Amino acid sequence: MASKETTILKNQSGTALVIALIMIVVITLIALASSYTSIFEIIISGNKRGATNAFYAADAGVNAITSYGSNFDLTKYTPLVANTTSTYNPFSDSSIPNPTNISPSNASVINYLNQSGPPRGGGYSAVNVIYTYYQVQCTGNDTVGSGATTQMREDLMRLMPVQ
Repeated sequence: MASKETTILKNQSGTALVIALIMIVVITLIALASSYTSIFEIIISGNKRGATNAFYAADAGVNAITSYGSNFDLTKYTPLVANTTSTYNPFSDSSIPNPTNISPSNASVINYLNQSGPPRGGGYSAVNVIYTYYQVQCTGNDTVGSGATTQMREDLMRLMPVQ
């Protein structure tokens, strides 16, 4: 009986097949892991691209609004809160060009009526000057597919001579 057991242990005819199957399983797991990692990286880069598109759309809207001095004509503003702020939507005015893909509902200019005088610590000491304060708000959306949105706000101060 001892000789029969030793002959079975010495017979290694199926060992190569078992090792080959284990190696195929390991290589398959490595390939699947790298595939999932690549897909995840593609999704992350797409989201980053969408966020960047939304940021630049909002920035383009703010720059388009601030580049036209007529957007800061106080006769166009409507009161928002009694005696503190008034607002204006420049993209709803057909005479103001809108070179961006910003919809009119995503842009506004707010005039702060209760702020007056030069800003503290600004180094301004001009006399016979009117200071008006504004905040330009614009929301940019990614139109490609990620659905990202960015809201940009820029505070402005305008100096006007007293008439």
